[in-house]
Amino acid sequence: MRFAKKSLGQNFLIDKNIILKIVNLTSIKNKNVIEIGPGKGALTDEILKKNPKTFTLIEKDNHLFEYLKLKYSNYKNIKLINSDILKYDLEKIINKNSVIFGNLPYNISSQILVKILKFKKWPPNFCNLIFMFQKELGDKILGKFSTSNYGRLSILVSYRLDLINKFFVSANCFYPKPKVTSIVLNLKPKRMKSFKIKNLINLEKITALFFSNKRKMINKNIKKILNKSEIDSLSNLRLNLRPSDLKPEIYYRITELLEKK
Repeated sequence: MRFAKKSLGQNFLIDKNIILKIVNLTSIKNKNVIEIGPGKGALTDEILKKNPKTFTLIEKDNHLFEYLKLKYSNYKNIKLINSDILKYDLEKIINKNSVIFGNLPYNISSQILVKILKFKKWPPNFCNLIFMFQKELGDKILGKFSTSNYGRLSILVSYRLDLINKFFVSANCFYPKPKVTSIVLNLKPKRMKSFKIKNLINLEKITALFFSNKRKMINKNIKKILNKSEIDSLSNLRLNLRPSDLKPEIYYRITELLEKK
């Protein structure tokens, strides 16, 4: 068995039951499927059995790319891309009604998720996003207001995605065996109507500003971006609150006000 590269955060999923559980999270037949980091193709093999319309694999590792190219050389509906997902324009290749799968490298998984959240077109062309994360990161992605996991990432995610379902994956299901538990999230794009943020980068910047001093009151930071009348419009917002005391909707509204300037 080929050794995984630590530098690429590779842990190959080898548990057949978990693989089947992931593939059965949503309907794949006649849909366009994208898999990020297919590794040796364990998940790929099962997806193929569900008859996707098209199937795109994005693999950074040159050796694995060559291995996959040989393994799937007889499949006409498979397209292989040898690229770093963080540098690749993923949005341009996503066709309507697509499903995106990814057993993501732990070291860049949050960056991949945020990259997708910042797609220019929203609602996007994909209908399901099925990703595996380290459990600790998964908790932060799903962090609800007034819990310890609530923060920048959960505010960004909750603006654009809904959780459909989730399940945990033991370290014993991988080779090499990681030191952490994993979590699979099935996420679906929201059709946001309540708030109209033009560019998610602005929400990202505002949450970065506030949560850079998450134990300090919001007083100074909010005055850096909004004037008194704008602050007063935020439903009698108290300036002695801390960043974690503000509901996601407040951050969305602050972003809207900023974009109107």
